[in-house]
Amino acid sequence: MTASRLTAAGRTARRVRLVPVVLAVGGSLLLAGCGDQTDGANGGGGGGKGELNAMLPDKIRSSGVVKVGTDAAYKPMEYKEGARIVGLDVDLAEAMGKKLGVRFEFTNGTFDGLITSMQTGRFDMIMSAMTDTRDRQEGLDEKGKKAGKGVDFVDYLSAGSSILVRKGNPDKIESVDQMCGKKVATQRGTTSHEILKKQTKKCVADGEKKITVEAYDTDDEARVRLKTGAVVADVSDFPVAANAAKSGSDFEVVGDQMQSAPYGMAVSKDNKKLRDALRAALDEIIEDGSYTKALEKWGVQDGGVKKAAINAGS
Repeated sequence: MTASRLTAAGRTARRVRLVPVVLAVGGSLLLAGCGDQTDGANGGGGGGKGELNAMLPDKIRSSGVVKVGTDAAYKPMEYKEGARIVGLDVDLAEAMGKKLGVRFEFTNGTFDGLITSMQTGRFDMIMSAMTDTRDRQEGLDEKGKKAGKGVDFVDYLSAGSSILVRKGNPDKIESVDQMCGKKVATQRGTTSHEILKKQTKKCVADGEKKITVEAYDTDDEARVRLKTGAVVADVSDFPVAANAAKSGSDFEVVGDQMQSAPYGMAVSKDNKKLRDALRAALDEIIEDGSYTKALEKWGVQDGGVKKAAINAGS
């Protein structure tokens, strides 16, 4: 979730009971669930025998499965449709799975606990509209202090944060500068959250009242608060805000995008074989057009990249 500073480690995932669901990715039945990854996922060999499959870590080549952590509450990137997890990230994983000869299994969890869960081995990678930032790369906390090992990113999309308001913009909000003294919602642990924290400090420094930031586990919860008029705005990633505005008559996007930055697939620093295999697979789907087709399906083609990059965030 979008740009700039974000805590990279030291975050604890909320524990919820696992509810398995079936998800189709790469032509296979995959296990997705609410909460932490469990044993017993439908593994099996992926059957890939090409160059890209040979790039993968031996464990993944043997199982034919890449375990992916996500927060499936960020439409159109990833979200629940009935019992299934769907969205752009799932479609891109499906396309890459065909190139790699493996299956991607998505597990649903709380966004600000995904890195910690990956570092403890619950899944192999994260694909959850996660912004590639230097803090995350280096494992720094909010104060810039070392809090973990950090992660590597394979960057696959560019997006900024946007302001979502009620239809007609009754509170006349056009920028974060107009939020001093007001209540604003966002998703906890995201860069949008960091943008609001910075703006709150600026409000106080300018002699104005601070922003009352209401941070929630999911952006869905933030939008519920906005819809009821309990807050004047929801700050979230542009693809998510634009989709919310497009999908109904309750909201509209105002102002310009803030701090555009790359989304990245996150992997552990010690898993460079998987990182490089993902980069190669992403380059192949960019070249064959399946990448652009997926972006157009979800209306986010403006954020497309021409080539995969490693740790291009700042």
